[in-house]
Amino acid sequence: MRPEMLTEGRTELESQVISEHFSYLKALMEQGIVMMAGRTENSDHSSFGLVIFKAESEKLAREIMHDDPAVKKRVMRAELYPYHIAIFKPENAIPDASD
Repeated sequence: MRPEMLTEGRTELESQVISEHFSYLKALMEQGIVMMAGRTENSDHSSFGLVIFKAESEKLAREIMHDDPAVKKRVMRAELYPYHIAIFKPENAIPDASD
């Protein structure tokens, strides 16, 4: 990843790849795989995105992660962390209309 993408703006290629990334995640959401995705609002070196998705196995989870166009084209890097939801209230996950 090019850190300047966040501070100085995206190149044309980065913009296209990020659009592909967003489309990929939306398609996975429509399939019931992605539960939520987003990124921190800061634009410095500590910025990161997070995608929480369901997969039947770690192997499949890695395939989903590595098939992301932004990861494939090295605009973003990805790390996999198995995650178990301990508590969840669906109505709290709905963003405010003001967001």
